[in-house]
Amino acid sequence: MSTDIKAIFADEVVTHARVRDVQLPYGAGTLALITLDNGFDHTKPNTFGPNGLAELNEAVDAVAARDDIVAVGVTGKPFIFAVGADLKGVPLIERREDALAIGKLGHDVFRRLGELSVPSFAYYNGAAMGGGVEIGLHCTYRTVSKNVPAIALPEAFLGLVPGWGGTYLLPNLIGAEKALKVIIDNPLAQNRMLKGAQAYELGIADAIFDGADFLEESLAWTARVVKGEISVQRPEVDKGKGWDDAVNLARWTVEGKLHGAAPSYTRALELVAAAKDRSRDEGFAAEDEALADLILSDELRAGLYAFDLTQKRAKRPAGAPDKALARKVAKVGVVGAGLMASQLALLFARRLEVPVVLTDLDQARLDKGVGYAHGEIDKLLAKGRVSGDKANRLKSLISGSLTKDAFADADLVIEAVFEEMNVKQKVFAEVEEHVSADCILATNTSSLSVTEMASKLKHPERVVGFHFFNPVAVLPLLEIVRGDRTDDAALATAFAVGKQLKKSCVLVKDAPAFVVNRILLRLMAEIIQTVDEGTPIEVAERAAAPLGLPMPPFVLMGLVGPAIALHVNETLHGAFPERFPLSEKFAKFVAAGKSGVYLPDFTIDPEAAEIFGGGTSPSTEEQVLERALNALAQEIGLMLDEGVVAAAQDIDLCMIMGAGWPFHLGGITPYLDRAGVSEKVAGRRFLEPGVASVK
Repeated sequence: MSTDIKAIFADEVVTHARVRDVQLPYGAGTLALITLDNGFDHTKPNTFGPNGLAELNEAVDAVAARDDIVAVGVTGKPFIFAVGADLKGVPLIERREDALAIGKLGHDVFRRLGELSVPSFAYYNGAAMGGGVEIGLHCTYRTVSKNVPAIALPEAFLGLVPGWGGTYLLPNLIGAEKALKVIIDNPLAQNRMLKGAQAYELGIADAIFDGADFLEESLAWTARVVKGEISVQRPEVDKGKGWDDAVNLARWTVEGKLHGAAPSYTRALELVAAAKDRSRDEGFAAEDEALADLILSDELRAGLYAFDLTQKRAKRPAGAPDKALARKVAKVGVVGAGLMASQLALLFARRLEVPVVLTDLDQARLDKGVGYAHGEIDKLLAKGRVSGDKANRLKSLISGSLTKDAFADADLVIEAVFEEMNVKQKVFAEVEEHVSADCILATNTSSLSVTEMASKLKHPERVVGFHFFNPVAVLPLLEIVRGDRTDDAALATAFAVGKQLKKSCVLVKDAPAFVVNRILLRLMAEIIQTVDEGTPIEVAERAAAPLGLPMPPFVLMGLVGPAIALHVNETLHGAFPERFPLSEKFAKFVAAGKSGVYLPDFTIDPEAAEIFGGGTSPSTEEQVLERALNALAQEIGLMLDEGVVAAAQDIDLCMIMGAGWPFHLGGITPYLDRAGVSEKVAGRRFLEPGVASVK
């Protein structure tokens, strides 16, 4: 192994390969069991770096030299099998030969497990991702625990390919269609993971056992395989039209969602397509080349940057006050009983497991809101996600009241009423008459000033913004807004509650539309302006395709609701009229009651085209994209100057977690930096060179 690679990974946490002999039951003989263990608990998972691979190679040397064993097994420490390559050193790799050596090293070590003189068995006892899945694929047989929460090949999501055998071995084991679900579809679905039972159903594992006695049962099964009492039968893989059809469908999906913006997915597809006819040596060599190219790509650096944001920065929010200042929340009040309010009530009840009471002025509306929350709990029960007792307990926590005196003993009250300042001020004034002096008042406003909302209260210091994103149960971001007079106790309580709600919290300044909506509305405002000028809707819609966004701008507008988008735009226009112009055509579109520009068959609604028509200065797709990127760079530069967030990293975290902005872009600022737009428009890069790019 190159000493250069060892130096690059100088900070590697070595995953040791510890070998011990196990006597198999039924007199089957001795199995050499290799346990992967980095010496830490499950909070620091096993990973594979150069030194760990070297130690594993030595372990394989030791077992390969023996003639007194009947099999070799590989398992992990409690709750963790292995979660892939050690990525900490990857950003430090600067030479292609070093990147190529990393791929070759993994192949050279892992493949030996499948080339021993005795059968090898992988026992997936816990989380297995990337190289953790691949080491098992090299083994002769695999078992999995029913309790495994996560099995995945997430490499394309980060900007890599499953490069230690995944793109060759998996399709040749379970077929191209099933393999592409793991390699392409799941990473595209926000890095969805398989559970143990799902991996077994796909054929990744040959047997599945309960978690408590998993290793014991796996060893008993191994003994019967070794003795010939069990013959593992696997379906024949279709290497004809079925393989090609699966690849073509996946290619269509990737192109439709990413438009070439994420080369890792395309590269993975190419490898799976070619795996049908390649030898193992050819397949592995092709993976090595792909890894070498992608390790030195900006896409991977942006993906690793995004991973670091979501796994580290999201857990330690910049600017959050001392958590010791947080107050206990034993009861929650929700003002309103509409859809958003009902979703909030359900979330608070599920995560905090405290009483939650909704209020509204109308009994029918109140009953509908409480009924919605109870109905969602019944759905969880039907899916087996909660027990009958838990469902009954959760439903008992959610109640309704027509009067706000129900908030008298609440520790936190959040409003989710109509997005008008005078309405929200009136609601908070009414609530303040009933709650204790220590009760935190939270607003779910998407764009209004928290400071102004609190300005007429006796205790404005207890008001904090709690901006959730819809659907509340799905999107992980919570923008926590500090008003001018919000005190540390209110803010600390907000962050503590946000953590209990399992949300990724970002502290934002009380500025119009905060972060996500301000950026999205600036993008949409610029694109709508080009349509006003005469650019066809479909041309403007396609313009953003190179960004690989989860949905085009006008589709997003339909999802958010044109009336809501117009309202937020009006708020931003009031603050920044030059950058957020009001579109008379868009206002007319909303007044016409339109819910979107598309008909159910995804063709342009002729009425929408007529409303937006009439302009005489159309732009090309390239011109629309350039204008949109310039607008985004300008707005982000101004937001950073205004101190809306602590750093550009918080803007990217917000866009990834709250708007589904592509992970492979690293959010938005790395893309603007790489394209040179940030320097052209804002006069500077938003991130230092090397933070989310090669240079």
